[in-house]
Amino acid sequence: MLNLKNILSILKNDHNFRQIIFEDQYAFDWEDQTFSAISYDSRQVSPDTLFFVKGANFQKAYLEQAIKGGLSFYISEKDYEVAIPLIMVNDVKQAMSLLAMAFYDNPQDKLKLLAFTGTKGKTTAAYYAYNILSQSHKPALLSTMNTTLDGETFFKSQLSTPESLDLFRMMAEALANGRTHLIMEVSSQAYLVKRVYGLTFDVGVFLNISPDHIGPIEHPTFEDYFYHKRLLMEHSRAVIVNSQMEHFSLVKAQVANRPHDFYGNDSDNRISNAQAFSFDVTGKLAGHYDSQLIGHFNQENALAAGLACLRLGASPEDIRLGIATTTVPGRMEVLTQANGAKVFVDYAHNKDSLEKLIQVVQTFQKGKLVLIIGAPGNKGQSRRKDFGDLLNRFPDIEVILSADDPNFEDPAEICREIANHLQRPYHIIVDREEAIKEALSKTQSANDAVIIAGKGADAYQIVQGQRDETYPGDLEVARKWLD
Repeated sequence: MLNLKNILSILKNDHNFRQIIFEDQYAFDWEDQTFSAISYDSRQVSPDTLFFVKGANFQKAYLEQAIKGGLSFYISEKDYEVAIPLIMVNDVKQAMSLLAMAFYDNPQDKLKLLAFTGTKGKTTAAYYAYNILSQSHKPALLSTMNTTLDGETFFKSQLSTPESLDLFRMMAEALANGRTHLIMEVSSQAYLVKRVYGLTFDVGVFLNISPDHIGPIEHPTFEDYFYHKRLLMEHSRAVIVNSQMEHFSLVKAQVANRPHDFYGNDSDNRISNAQAFSFDVTGKLAGHYDSQLIGHFNQENALAAGLACLRLGASPEDIRLGIATTTVPGRMEVLTQANGAKVFVDYAHNKDSLEKLIQVVQTFQKGKLVLIIGAPGNKGQSRRKDFGDLLNRFPDIEVILSADDPNFEDPAEICREIANHLQRPYHIIVDREEAIKEALSKTQSANDAVIIAGKGADAYQIVQGQRDETYPGDLEVARKWLD
């Protein structure tokens, strides 16, 4: 519950209060005004709800409808000139985050918080951390793939990092369920739109950086993307950083005055004797580790998660067992066709992650390779050229361009945009299920492989802003045509 006095105090301390606007008939005892609910959805309001107006597409009609539903107070950056009081602020997203913390009684102070950022690997590293901490603690998990607030029930996530009102509600629920730690992915968007404003993490992990999420509705430049990634380092008590990442020297200087561990070949914490399903480590976590996820990049994710969890109370044995038992939906899931050929289903959805995926598959499969790839609509437009440039370097791989969450764009046109950057043969089969069926028909022996990249475990296509769940998912479609 929040009262107006506390609300104004929080906003003023954050230099985010402008004024209260109300007509004379609403001049009542402001000190006694309390709110037992908070919301940014105009369809979910009541007389005791504090409502936040957010979003570039918000319309006055939404607010008027909420008032008909009983809404009596709102917070906004502008005056919509409606018949209820307004708390005007400079930044409604900042207000949402800080007031949500207070509304849910600051659950962030009662949990150990671990955050992962990076262009790729966040979900895999988060799953490693979840399995490590589950050995002796009770973690909750907020990841791109799944969320669990009780360690038993998992549900599909809507965003990599939830909106602040949802985030702190989830934290409070996790705490009520007896959870001791919270592991979460923190995207650059989370800082860009202030979903984690005012939040300090116990440990923040920076896995890597490469150009991505650059476009009209995301980051305008790589510099802006990298800057918002680095904000996690500023808001973590201790940090773990990949010493082999691009622009490491900048991040190294940034974290020099706070507790930190570096990992990778240019540090004391290194991977050696890397095999398909095992690896050795030197440094703080020295020893031998088994892992179900193949690929050197997954081993690096495991090492990063292990170093982070060590700072959060995990024992070396917890780390060893956690790494050995980790699997991730849609990450390097492998099927085998009747002819022995392998089918790799992976979430690789940008140039860097796709390149690493191809290199891992080429390590084990020496025959014909067929790749299915697409690009999402209305986001990450730079990927289309990136994919073309990358695939020009692999002329022996047969490429099928297909739909991948086209949203409000024409999936055929997205495929043609990728094709415009290709200087090698390719096929366009927009229907993703047909593309998978065709790809599987092209293999002949156990040396061959099909790579289905981009959607991982997503059992839907995003079309016209909505999830079309008639698509069963890459893994299920591939299973259907294995024979």
